[in-house]
Amino acid sequence: MSNTIGIYGAGAWGSALALTAARAGAEVILCGRSAEDAESLNATRRSPHLQNAIFPPMVTAYADPKALAGVDLLLLAVPAQACRSAATVLSSVIGPEAVIVSCAKGIEQSTGVPPSVAIAAALPGRRVAVLSGPGFADDVARGLPTAVTIAAEDATLADAIARRLAGPTFRPYAATDVAGVELGGALKNVLAIAAGIVAGRALGASAQAAVITRGFVEMRRLAAAFGAEAETLMGLSGFGDLVLTCSSVQSRNYSLGLGVGRGESPASFGKLAEGAATVGIAVQKASEFWVEVPIMTAVAEVLAGHLSVDDAVDRLMARPLKRENVI
Repeated sequence: MSNTIGIYGAGAWGSALALTAARAGAEVILCGRSAEDAESLNATRRSPHLQNAIFPPMVTAYADPKALAGVDLLLLAVPAQACRSAATVLSSVIGPEAVIVSCAKGIEQSTGVPPSVAIAAALPGRRVAVLSGPGFADDVARGLPTAVTIAAEDATLADAIARRLAGPTFRPYAATDVAGVELGGALKNVLAIAAGIVAGRALGASAQAAVITRGFVEMRRLAAAFGAEAETLMGLSGFGDLVLTCSSVQSRNYSLGLGVGRGESPASFGKLAEGAATVGIAVQKASEFWVEVPIMTAVAEVLAGHLSVDDAVDRLMARPLKRENVI
């Protein structure tokens, strides 16, 4: 492997990962859609997506995907619903030996598959890995201590990617359960919306704890139906990411839920919240797998305008009593 890392997607997360890779000692090619943003970053060493960050000389920005030709490690930092189209754009640019790392958290709405599967379909023959875990772009960009998971079916490959991205404040743990790492990152976004709704509706800390805990049970069951290992969901990319996003307004998903809980329309939320795009297909797949996900279902119906927050709470509280089963 060379010492150059490519990043496709120059938003907040992609830009934060560019800083991370540079701190790890790599030359970084950061490719986004805006030629103006690329020129500005190269001239001023600043990005409109991370206004407090100063980019070192090792990071060079481009707007032409052809700049990524020749890289052997590419981080794909675009939203989950854009992964397949982005990979298609890169199919004529990236060489057959390149490793693609999906950094998205979601489930593709049109197919019900995780991003890595969509990427592999658009880039046949390339090796695909996944990066996920509890990390806000601003924290990572500032160099605050962060730990994530990097998963690949090949353990040696996961180890190699982790070594290339590891830095003084960025600690990747390698894993081989790709499905578990991806599903943890995708489903926790849905539950962050639920936690935000509870907080926005001022239902109390007890309700918050109940939603997070019982939501985590749903998350583990549904991930297992996708083929994930239960232990993976207990790690950084599952439980760790859930704790982070269910407790901070830095999370767009939690912030969306806050607004909805306060009576605001989901349509008025002006930022991308991956959980809103994931919840519908997650509930659909749960139905196909015969997995009960009452909290996720309530979130889907509330966001769709089919159920009020108060009615959702009443329905959840009226569910039949049962023995607790955390598996």
